[in-house]
Amino acid sequence: VDLGKVTGILFGEQQIDRENYRPGARMKFFVASVNMGPRGPEILLSRSSSRLVEEIFKQEIPEIESGVVKIKGVARDAGYRSKVAVQTDDEAIDPVGACIGQRGSRINTIIEELGGEKIDIIEYNDDAASYISKALSPAKVSSVELNETDKTADVSVSSDQFSLAIGRSGQNVRLASELTGWKINLKDLGTEAAAVSAEEQAVESEESKEE
Repeated sequence: VDLGKVTGILFGEQQIDRENYRPGARMKFFVASVNMGPRGPEILLSRSSSRLVEEIFKQEIPEIESGVVKIKGVARDAGYRSKVAVQTDDEAIDPVGACIGQRGSRINTIIEELGGEKIDIIEYNDDAASYISKALSPAKVSSVELNETDKTADVSVSSDQFSLAIGRSGQNVRLASELTGWKINLKDLGTEAAAVSAEEQAVESEESKEE
């Protein structure tokens, strides 16, 4: 990748499968590391790092750049979906609204920079149950029961929200678990026997990819 006076390297594992890197195209990259090699600086870049999402948010949203709105966490399935948790101590500011912008202007710019990747903006909450509930958006949660001992959350949702809460190949519950730091077990209120954890969905997702 031509950076001007120097060249950066984008290894395969730092690329996004669904993206095409065309000669002459202008894109944003996260500088993963800079080392001095025998031929000069070796700059390693990334398009898949969650830090790329964080840095683009800082560039595009003045309230984050100034520190008024803080990014509390980012969970990312590169190229498909990211969940970003934001918070502010200023009661006059809506942190989620600040990230979305008027008529979605800010978030649409960020989505375009990330090649169409979907982004869920979550308002961070110190209350774990509320935070987990919001992290599972766009699904609506009925109740959350926490087990502090093993940091597990049993989350109940109505039948019409169950598949939405899980997400495609378990993506939604997996990212919510990563963002909040809690193991999430989803339960369908319409079928008491139905329950699925973020870990189980992650395993099933990896198996389907391998097939």
